[in-house]
Amino acid sequence: MNAPRPLRLGTRRSQLALAQSGGVAERVRKLTGQPVELVEITTYGDVSRESLASIGGTGVFVSALRDALLRDEIDFAVHSLKDLPTAQPTELALAAVPPRADPRDALVARDGLTFEGLAVAGRGRARVGTGSPRRMAQLNAWARALGCQIDAVPIRGNVDTRIGYVRSGELDAVVLATAGLHRIGREAEITERLPPDLVLPAPGQGALAVECAAVHADLAARLAELDDPHTRVAVTAERTLLNALEAGCSAPVGAFADLLDVGQGVTEMRLRGVVGTTDGSTLVQLSTTGTVPASVDEAVAQAERLGRELADEMLAKGAAGLMGERAQ
Repeated sequence: MNAPRPLRLGTRRSQLALAQSGGVAERVRKLTGQPVELVEITTYGDVSRESLASIGGTGVFVSALRDALLRDEIDFAVHSLKDLPTAQPTELALAAVPPRADPRDALVARDGLTFEGLAVAGRGRARVGTGSPRRMAQLNAWARALGCQIDAVPIRGNVDTRIGYVRSGELDAVVLATAGLHRIGREAEITERLPPDLVLPAPGQGALAVECAAVHADLAARLAELDDPHTRVAVTAERTLLNALEAGCSAPVGAFADLLDVGQGVTEMRLRGVVGTTDGSTLVQLSTTGTVPASVDEAVAQAERLGRELADEMLAKGAAGLMGERAQ
């Protein structure tokens, strides 16, 4: 009897992407009883050293994987959901959004410092590395609230490169995703997990996306067993907000949805969003809440409504002007 053909899982080549994809591959093996092989693919975002904003941001880490799916070179792909464009192509199915890891941003700072300790330390203006305009806007606003200033230094590169800037003394700290550090076993290097009340994460941060060609309905149905309804509902609200703001993944937009059990079988969603100038001088930060139906389809529809409504409120408060100011 012939052994079943391995499922081909497309992944970026980075340490983090391989760790994420390896975890999904193991779950798919257990779920289907079918072997899974990783197919490493280089994306434009991996080879370009330019800032994400200058190369378009949206889709630079996923386009090559999607092309491989459409050419039938791989059977499914795993992405960081925050890198995925908000418009889903009809030829591809977002088969599963597995349970989300910690969505918070993480500070890796010299001398074990927290952000507040770093900002007020008597060593001149702290140099904090991040390639994210969203993080720059909120960190600068936080420093201003403390009566301090920081220098937010644009950086790119893998985790080793970024943390290396701190170890060498070139930077006082860097900000990375908690989930990514956890997935590659570097969580112990975190000096502070930044509270969402002060730094909202990127829409979809901490979540993964499992995608396959829409024509492979049987595979999509099997992969759908990896889906976590609570995560899908939450990230739907966040990504709908991002889409309604007509912003890409490199825009200075933060969003986070929590699902709260308020008793008697009732679940409520709180969706928070922020848009700001990268110097932190102006932020539009609003929130909304709504009851989430028990039906997943109805819950997703409600999440979309809340995302659109909050985006409308933020636009009415001047959010579009702040994003436009950044682009000038």
